[in-house]
Amino acid sequence: MLIARIVTAVLLLAVLIPVVLVGPVWLWGLVSLLLLVIAYTEWCGLVSGRKPALPQLTAVVVVGIAVVALVPLGNVPQPLLVAACFPPTLFWLVEAPRRLRRHHASGGRGALALWLLGACWLALYQLRAEGPAVLVTAMAIVWVADIAAYFAGRAFGRRKLAPAISPGKSWEGAVAGMLSVALLGLASVQASALSGALPSLLAARYGMVAAAVMLALLAGLSIVGDLFESLLKREAGVKDSGTLLPGHGGALDRIDALIPTMPVVALLHELLR
Repeated sequence: MLIARIVTAVLLLAVLIPVVLVGPVWLWGLVSLLLLVIAYTEWCGLVSGRKPALPQLTAVVVVGIAVVALVPLGNVPQPLLVAACFPPTLFWLVEAPRRLRRHHASGGRGALALWLLGACWLALYQLRAEGPAVLVTAMAIVWVADIAAYFAGRAFGRRKLAPAISPGKSWEGAVAGMLSVALLGLASVQASALSGALPSLLAARYGMVAAAVMLALLAGLSIVGDLFESLLKREAGVKDSGTLLPGHGGALDRIDALIPTMPVVALLHELLR
């Protein structure tokens, strides 16, 4: 299992790193669209037991390709970006925690999946248009929170965060993840190459303390996304959302924490810009 995870991770990085760092913006738009469409089919499978119908799936792909064709260099019009990202942000801040408390995540079925994943994709596309460093820094919020929470939870975890949903997560791990994001985010402010990334923008506008708090809250939101997908899988009675990525599960398993955080990051960039 470990070998499969490592091989899959290396292959993914070999594909994604060139696309993100040196590829044109429109190519990232298409690659990320493919990833999000696969995640959409997996989400539908979890909540309804079947994949989306082919005409429905085709319509989703056509709309995504049309967006890339009309805005090939990114820079999605601000009204469209705000309209797409603000309502899902409210969902993740208000409704998702309520569903987690009630242990009922599957309401909304495919329509909810399409709405939330569509906002995430548009945010990822816009963030790449602002620069590779902007996109990688945004995604690093999720990666750092997840890695720090995992190791701190294994070393110090005592109090379960959500034992009925994801027994492996602890409060100690969650706090460590949030603190790690805040501290590394503040450290990144010193790097001139990251001057356009979110930590630097937040620090310049609101100060270092407020920036640290906001970055920690974003890390906390990524945990909400992780727990939400765990609840979807628990309700469906499965361990993974799919089998696309050997050793890692499905596409949805890899991006669950990005889904709530990327629209918020995109909105913050619009606000700060």
